[in-house]
Amino acid sequence: MVDDFIIYITTEKRYSIHTAEAYRRDLTQFCQFLMLQYQIEDIKHANFLMIRSWIANLAEVGNENKSIHRKISSLKSLYKWAIRKNLLSFDPIEKLVRPKLKKRLAGIVQAGEMSHVLETLNSNDESEFPSLRDDLVVSLLYHCGIRRAEIIDLVLNNINLSSKILKVRGKGSKERMIPFGDELLSKLLRYINKRKDLKYREGDYLILTNTGSKSYPKLIHRIVEKSLIGKTTIEQKSPHSIRHSFATHLADAGAEMNAIKSLMGHASLASTQFYTHLSVEKLKESYKAAHPSANL
Repeated sequence: MVDDFIIYITTEKRYSIHTAEAYRRDLTQFCQFLMLQYQIEDIKHANFLMIRSWIANLAEVGNENKSIHRKISSLKSLYKWAIRKNLLSFDPIEKLVRPKLKKRLAGIVQAGEMSHVLETLNSNDESEFPSLRDDLVVSLLYHCGIRRAEIIDLVLNNINLSSKILKVRGKGSKERMIPFGDELLSKLLRYINKRKDLKYREGDYLILTNTGSKSYPKLIHRIVEKSLIGKTTIEQKSPHSIRHSFATHLADAGAEMNAIKSLMGHASLASTQFYTHLSVEKLKESYKAAHPSANL
């Protein structure tokens, strides 16, 4: 049943390979638990008490609540699909209560800090391919708010330099159009021109390694982490932090939530409204710091 479900989410739902593998790991882990604890080989024979026992075991061995939430979501998706396919007549996980998640604000690079990061990258040696690439990676994240996976999969044919529009394929293979300005256009032109000097270039991918191969998640993360070290106090120096900063700075400047939702590629406005909350928190901090009666 698990194999058929993985085929479904990759072919019909068009989930990415990384997402499908995460689902497979979670479901395989549950299958192994069923076999070890209850000698049950088929996941469809699991009941509510067995599932709850698995969740308790995950917590006992040190899994964080966020990780447990993801595993529960994987199981819920499987059972929902199985019921639609008439492989099950009831949902054994329906009444399961998820563990509470700690509310944590995302690390945000301040606007002044981000400007310093971009200025530093822009001052690097433009004759070197890695310098131009690293500058472009960070600039794409901040100017367009795209995800790490979207940068990796971005191809030259999806960049309209004359109209200054990126066509990005996001989660669920949904496409969205993202406008960009003259500063990013200049960086794109310099980089694309330098990219032509590589002896080998893998396909039409925009961001390449020093040897011309398609970029990969760890490379993008290293580029961002190296760029942010010493220039911001946030702990998590990651591509996602810059994406959060992009949306937060838009919200701080008064951009409409629906516009930010479209730029971020969110499926629900509820995800985007998180950035309104961040803006309100910033206002509260400013009020407390500046108003003479704020702390009375």
